[in-house]
Parts: sequence; structure tokens; C-alpha cells
Amino acid sequence: MKLIDESRLEIDLAYRFEYLAEFIGFTSDDSMTILSAGPYLGPLIPALVDKTYERLLAYTCTARHFVARQAGFDGATPADVTELTAEHPQIQFRKEHLVRYFTHLLTHNHDARLSPYLDMVGKIHTPAAGNPEIAIPQIHMNALMGLMGEVLQDVVHTLPLSQDEQRTLSRALGRLLWIQNDFINRHFTGDAVRGK
Repeated sequence: MKLIDESRLEIDLAYRFEYLAEFIGFTSDDSMTILSAGPYLGPLIPALVDKTYERLLAYTCTARHFVARQAGFDGATPADVTELTAEHPQIQFRKEHLVRYFTHLLTHNHDARLSPYLDMVGKIHTPAAGNPEIAIPQIHMNALMGLMGEVLQDVVHTLPLSQDEQRTLSRALGRLLWIQNDFINRHFTGDAVRGK
């Protein structure tokens, strides 16, 4: 039985990543599978982002979080959710962020060095980073990660890969998204919330 220092899991991001990867079974082979699929998935990222935002803007409970000024956005903000469309400049700004996120996941090694990035993805959706007036409820972050998993799974099955390669890629992406989801959720529960 392997001894895990549970208190260290809350303060050492690399240790947390390594534990999660080992527990879930995310290996260097999974990372190589994702990296090798980059040339196929990369050109599809804009469509993945559009599909994701189509869903985010379909519900008032998620769309309302795009009304307030997003950190780094200098343009005019919408007055309310009725002004939000996929073409609104603030939504275009947010879409660019999601494009960069997907690109980062597909082009960087997936090891403990990725943990600060995965952690910041969680933190920026809380008042602890970005606009302090924007606090996304945990349920919406979980829903978003579930949606992103589905969007990626759908596209994997369209790639010019064998069924075995598609299955391997699908599992690797799923494992990586579960790790990402943990790095998001730690900012809603545990020591990250209490500032430790």
C-alpha cells in the first residue's frame, strides 16, 4: 500500500498532479497520444469552442457570468444577458481564451509541470483571480468540464484514426480532463478556498 501525504496534496500542486495521474492511470503514453493527435485536433479547436459557447449562452445561469467585464477585456460590456450573442466582442474575447486553453492542452507535456497551469484555470473562475466580482458556481464549472469532455469525445470519433487509436485518445483525454476538473474543484473546497 502506497503512503500518500494527504495534507501535502492540498499545498503541493506537482505532488497532487502526480497522485491523480497515478491513481487515474494517466501515463506518459497518454500524454504522447494527446500530443500526437494535436495535428488532427488543432484545426478543429475553433469549432469545439463555438459548440461550447453555444451551450454556455443557451442558459441564463451560465450566460449571466459573461455580462460583467472579463479581466483583460477593454471593450463595451453587454447591459444584460439579452445582449449576449456568440458575436459579442466580450464573448469573442472569451472564445479566444478557450482556444488558447485547448491549444495548451494539446501542445504541452502532461506532467507535474502542467499543474500550475491547470490550477490557474480553476482559480480564474473564482474571485481569487481575474475579476473579483465574477464567481462561477461550482455546478457550472462541473457542467462545463462535462460538456468539454463530450465535445472532445464527439470529435475524436471523426478523426482519421483506427478504432483502437480513437479509443486510446478518448481515454487519454478523459483522464486529463478529470485531472483538470480536480484542479478546478480544489478552489471551491479544501485548503485552496481557505487560503492555505
